[in-house]
Amino acid sequence: MFLNAAMSAALDRIADRAADARRAFTPGAVAHHDDVARPAASDFTVDPLSVSAPADAYFVTRDEHGRLAYTRDGSFALRGGTLVDASGREVCAVRAPGDSPNALHADAVDEALGRVVEPRIEADGSLVYRRETIDPRNGARESQRVVVGRVVLARFPAGTRLASGDDNESLAPTGIDPLIGVPGDANFAKIAPMQRERSRIDIDQSLIKLKDAYLAFDALRAAEAAKTHLGKTVMDLVK
Repeated sequence: MFLNAAMSAALDRIADRAADARRAFTPGAVAHHDDVARPAASDFTVDPLSVSAPADAYFVTRDEHGRLAYTRDGSFALRGGTLVDASGREVCAVRAPGDSPNALHADAVDEALGRVVEPRIEADGSLVYRRETIDPRNGARESQRVVVGRVVLARFPAGTRLASGDDNESLAPTGIDPLIGVPGDANFAKIAPMQRERSRIDIDQSLIKLKDAYLAFDALRAAEAAKTHLGKTVMDLVK
């Protein structure tokens, strides 16, 4: 059956609704449609690298092609000494005020020698760890607090709809540049350490809306089939 504009639009609506339903259990996911959105909430976690962003902010990540993306999923981890998000993308941060946001790496020597102990992210976005060394002269253990850098946050103008990326990340709309800063500065509230944000998508409502989208498509398809059959009947009568 030929897909006209109405049926193509109906299929697009199904895809949008399915995307919301699929992301209903993704930490920090924001609904594409307001009618399936639910209030922000987060849960305590024992993971010291898991954080929750302020309500109006996003974490910034960079993919393997250097493209910036934005996420509210603060389920971070250290892989090979590099801070990454749940998708394995580098989390953008700064080492000093005025720096450009970039990937955050623990000291390579500390990583190689296994001296990156108890890494965590603090409320001001600082990635810190404890460096343990042994004095070769007397065997005494020494411990030093190391601050690697600070995770950055992004905020978009009110009403901005981010373009869909994958399940965790979104892309900035063309021509829209976010405000970038660090937690606890003049523009951003602090982040919440050891918190994992829940999805902002209501699974029950998203499944209801997905079903409605399928029913609407089925109705359009039936109408098109009836129209085609009627046209054929008329042509047969004319003959």
